[in-house]
Amino acid sequence: MEPLTVILGFGIFPPEHTCDGANTSPAITVFGAKAPYLAVIMEDPDAPRGTFTHWLAWNIPRTERIPEGLPAEETLTEPVAAVQGKNDSGKIGYSGPCPLRGESHRYLFHVYGLDRPLDLAPGADRVGLGRAMGDAIREYGEAIAAYGRAAEAGSPRC
Repeated sequence: MEPLTVILGFGIFPPEHTCDGANTSPAITVFGAKAPYLAVIMEDPDAPRGTFTHWLAWNIPRTERIPEGLPAEETLTEPVAAVQGKNDSGKIGYSGPCPLRGESHRYLFHVYGLDRPLDLAPGADRVGLGRAMGDAIREYGEAIAAYGRAAEAGSPRC
């Protein structure tokens, strides 16, 4: 498997990409991709009930920059072509960091270079995406960022 360089442009999430802000997906820079398609999985391995999937996107034509603010729609043509899955909140598209108050979590962005588009219906979950990628994976890279919330009164969320 060939390496990809994945850059977020931050090590700590800016509020606009979290539940404390606009909850918009961040831009992702990907260097070294030669495979024709990309897939993205964003996960929180520190979630209280085990790894929490925040975002699934696939069939993204090779690009050096996945733009920020992708709409929460199953199939996108703009600003980039992509198919999105269902996150662990049960919603399509990106769901930003929202750890319990007083906690800080790590968020992993896994980016895969795929040798073909995936024959996977929009709205698929993490397990379905993993199965569909199977032997199509040719490249891999990851980036990590953290986000913490102050210990204030408020309703806890993932």
